[in-house]
Amino acid sequence: MNGSLSVSGVVTTGQPFNDAYRYMDWLLTVPLLLIEIILVMDLSDEETSSKAWQLGSAAALMIILGYPGELILEQSELGNRWIFWCLAMLPFIFIVYTLIVGLANATAQEPDENVRKQIRTAQYMTVLSWLTYPIVYVLPMCGLSGSNAVVAIQMGYCVSDIVSKCGVGFLIYGITNAKSKALKNGLLQNSNM
Repeated sequence: MNGSLSVSGVVTTGQPFNDAYRYMDWLLTVPLLLIEIILVMDLSDEETSSKAWQLGSAAALMIILGYPGELILEQSELGNRWIFWCLAMLPFIFIVYTLIVGLANATAQEPDENVRKQIRTAQYMTVLSWLTYPIVYVLPMCGLSGSNAVVAIQMGYCVSDIVSKCGVGFLIYGITNAKSKALKNGLLQNSNM
């Protein structure tokens, strides 16, 4: 078996997890998560398109900039990992600012108080769950190495993904459901009509 270990039919290869899979997933889903938040807000067609492109592009750029650093785990090369972390943080900060500050007026103008609270919760939950990603990214720079670093990184990203994708996804579902009911009952005027 060339030195491989078999446990319950699973054969270890000695090869680390291919982070390209996770980053490809993020490249597809992260911009969409942000666009979902934009789509449930009462923005004009022009502002919806503009914000969706801005946030979607910033998310893609953040992921593209972070990926090369993710491949660096050797202690002697961690300085380069910091560079990619810093580069990825620039679009990250733009996204956080836009969600919390840049869209604050639009969120406050939501006519239904319950929906307004749910949108604000989705914005803050996105930001709070996303704050875990840059922390997980720096674990190797905080002294974790080898398999301990790999396991901690993968576990951290999995927990973050569950909160940011499933949690925010359920919030978005709740917002769209509430808005659909309000439209059906004639309580909400669709500003885009």
